Amino acid sequence: MSLTGVSANRLELLQIAKAVAAEKSIDESIVLEAIEEAIQRAARSRYGSELDIRAHIDPVTGSMALKRYVTVVEEVENDSTEISLEEAKKLNPDAEIGFVFDEDLPPVEFGRVASQAAKQVITQKVREAERARQYEEFKDRVGEVVNGIVKRVEYGNVIIDLGKAEAIIRRNDGIPRENLQQGDRTRAYIYEVREEARGPQIFLSRAHPKLMAALFAQEVPEVYEGIIKIPSVARDPGSRAKIAVLSNDPAIDPVGACVGMRGSRVQAVVSELQGEKIDIIQWSEDPATFLVNALAPAEVAKVVMDEDDGRVEVVVPEEQLSLAIGRRGQNVRLASQLTGWTIDILTEEEESERRQKEFSARTELFMKALDVDEVIAQLLATEGFESVEEVAFVDMEEVAGIEGFDEDTAVELQARAREHLERLAEKLDARRKELGVADDLIEMEGITLAMAVKLGEADIKNVEDFAGLVPDDLRGWFETKDGERVRQPGIFEDEKLSVETANDMIMRARVAAGWVTEEELATAAAEAEEGADGENGNTEEAAAGSS
Repeated sequence: MSLTGVSANRLELLQIAKAVAAEKSIDESIVLEAIEEAIQRAARSRYGSELDIRAHIDPVTGSMALKRYVTVVEEVENDSTEISLEEAKKLNPDAEIGFVFDEDLPPVEFGRVASQAAKQVITQKVREAERARQYEEFKDRVGEVVNGIVKRVEYGNVIIDLGKAEAIIRRNDGIPRENLQQGDRTRAYIYEVREEARGPQIFLSRAHPKLMAALFAQEVPEVYEGIIKIPSVARDPGSRAKIAVLSNDPAIDPVGACVGMRGSRVQAVVSELQGEKIDIIQWSEDPATFLVNALAPAEVAKVVMDEDDGRVEVVVPEEQLSLAIGRRGQNVRLASQLTGWTIDILTEEEESERRQKEFSARTELFMKALDVDEVIAQLLATEGFESVEEVAFVDMEEVAGIEGFDEDTAVELQARAREHLERLAEKLDARRKELGVADDLIEMEGITLAMAVKLGEADIKNVEDFAGLVPDDLRGWFETKDGERVRQPGIFEDEKLSVETANDMIMRARVAAGWVTEEELATAAAEAEEGADGENGNTEEAAAGSS
């Protein structure tokens, strides 16, 4: 843009402003304001930088006014921009404090340096306006799928031209082995838009699970219309994916609708995602049924769920093991992501061996603790008794009801069980005292003598020590080492505490230690419950939105 004759060609100035505004998709007034600021800077460099000089361009006629402004003040501190009331009265008898005088200045002729400086000012202002426009346009479009053209590839990051803005697919957000080249058209999912110093950054993903849900919404009318929902998606980008579907209309088969006639609908999505294989899974409210569906094409013989720990044990026939696990664990990993459960897979033979070991261990326990022969111990284990405590404190009729037992046998067994527990308690209490575990800790609700000994062995000696723990310290946790998940045992590993129980025990200790009050605890619990309800609501909205 040339500024050497700004005042001479008004129409040309307006035409330039309109052209720049149209090219950058910004308001014309912003371009005119940028030109005004450039003229003001040039005028101050000529007449004095301390002066209050303002330029104004008429957006209709293109005429420009350049004026110097002086304000009437009671006491002059800067004579370049201020004038005393006494002096102002000489110029205008009606002048008073706050009155502003303006003086027309002749148009500024731009030299080479001034023109370059003015160009930089205008370019900067236009760029800032363009960035603001881009951010406003895209900040509410997170979650959309957009079409774009590859502009360039930089160190594995792909820059996408969206028409009115540029976006980026970072290396980790791309599909592995997909080789996008300059000029290629592609579709991607907007997962984040944020303002940065160099302008708004629009982050796209080709690997995001919600991209697949959005693509199905484009290909399957029933998904777009909300008749078919997509509650969850799990992807190994570029290789394989599992997508769970459900229908609000009993007459519509969600899996068949998403597959399409001769696979046409699912194939369209597969083609868009570089041949990524897609398993379409029937969603079910019953977690066990959903897990069985998610592990397809493997056949499942048995499912044992541990809701407290969020884990599930799946038993499959020996010949189905490799299919259930999948290549490099892909099938079970995707099924776990899809369902939200941690999945352990066993063969029927492995499960049988494990149960036999558990049965043998319980039999041996009852033989030693109750001083009975193997047959009686096996009968107790077969009836489902897992501990001496159960034998000691269940209704006597339950023991007497075992085939081959009578009332006298039941009374004798329960008496022996209680004597064993008393002897064990004495030993545990002695060990607890030897370890220096305080009485106030053993008096806490839920803490047994066996637990107190374990705490002492872990150097947890009093209520304050216990109050400083977190649930994982009690329950154990998993760490990833060399690509494998390794179990780190907790202090109460054998107790199989739920997260809620472990947390409650620790919070009761904090109350007993005086760290928090009962009222603060109740308030925190209420807020947590309210937050969980809100999160559930957002999850449902997100699931609905993804479909």
